[in-house]
Amino acid sequence: MGRVSPLPPPGPLRTLAYATLANTVGAGLWLAGGALYLTRDVGLSATSVGAGLTVAGLVGLSASVPLGGLADRWDPRTLRAALQVGQAVVALAYLMVGSFPAFLAVAVPEALLVAGNLAVRAALVAAVGGPDGRVHAFATLRAVANLGITVGTALAGIALAVDTHRAYQVLIVGNAATYLLSAALLLRLPPQPAAAGARRTPGTLRRGGPLRDGRFLAVSGASAVLSTHVTVLVLVVPLWTVNRAGAPPPVVSAVLLVNTVLTVLLAVRLSRGAERAAPAARKLRRAGLVLAAATPLYAVTGVLPVLPAVVLLLVATAVWTAGDLWHGAAGAGLAYGLAPPDAIGAYQGADGLLAGLAQALGRGLLTLLVLGGGPVGWLVLGGIFAAAGLAAPALARRAIADRPVPEARPAGVPG
Repeated sequence: MGRVSPLPPPGPLRTLAYATLANTVGAGLWLAGGALYLTRDVGLSATSVGAGLTVAGLVGLSASVPLGGLADRWDPRTLRAALQVGQAVVALAYLMVGSFPAFLAVAVPEALLVAGNLAVRAALVAAVGGPDGRVHAFATLRAVANLGITVGTALAGIALAVDTHRAYQVLIVGNAATYLLSAALLLRLPPQPAAAGARRTPGTLRRGGPLRDGRFLAVSGASAVLSTHVTVLVLVVPLWTVNRAGAPPPVVSAVLLVNTVLTVLLAVRLSRGAERAAPAARKLRRAGLVLAAATPLYAVTGVLPVLPAVVLLLVATAVWTAGDLWHGAAGAGLAYGLAPPDAIGAYQGADGLLAGLAQALGRGLLTLLVLGGGPVGWLVLGGIFAAAGLAAPALARRAIADRPVPEARPAGVPG
């Protein structure tokens, strides 16, 4: 029988999974309660919170490539632990927020640390998983992260039900504590050698780094377009469910629960076959076509009676989740497979930068396209996803052809 638990067997990956679980429980706490704390307890308006988070998020993206590059030169385990200690400090600083300027002064460094940590985490996953296991490790940690966020969201419900100043303070302290616990667990990993310690081959790291590697950026751009499926699921689908499909608000929770459960159960299984760039590009094509296939299902729910609309919403989300998981594995496989061995962190940072920009722009554009355009908007979105997926294999072939051929090793020297 296959494993039911998302946790991997004992070893470094399990330690990394425990660190991820601790980290994402805190993320679930803050995702569920942060906006309400800032509006109900601090007294900021919802508009100012949204504007502040948008500004902070865009500024934060600037940390992706520099900190990813730093992970290529330093031990990514120690660097990520240090970043998480910094995140704990910033999380506690929310206790002192009492105005919009103070909120912005905390939100900007938090966003810088979050974006940089994602790139460093990718370098650490590559170091722990190795060339043949890093996509599997990525998928495993994604399943664990979904479990952690679910637990954190449930725990946050207690603070939200109490709805007092003290309850929100406990939520903030709990979030900060999970960062410290995660950092302590990371330090139980053996030190990971810096990627820059690897012997460089001619042309491995281009002048100007990943941001001047046009063929890599083209592949990463196609993946970034597909990455907006996250925004669609957590923002557009809930609004469509209530406002256009006419379903009661609790259906939104059921829709998101389908995505969470399927991610925990299927993330590892659907990641198989994406360890190298060429097969990962084909999997990215499949992801784009599957996401496109889900859009007419969502579109039809806007003209059906409530009960069949709810059933079809759940079916569409199951299809959407399959595309989501294929995209996650394929995007990781391409970002790893097209990066020079001594610049994995920097290239992951560039990949994260493009995905972050796409998602930031997508919040407004996708809401306008789908909620403003109705069923036609869904079909246009499906066409965009299909086009991005279909373009991926050709873009990847050009990028692979542009990679340097590894030098032959002397006889008897292991790889």
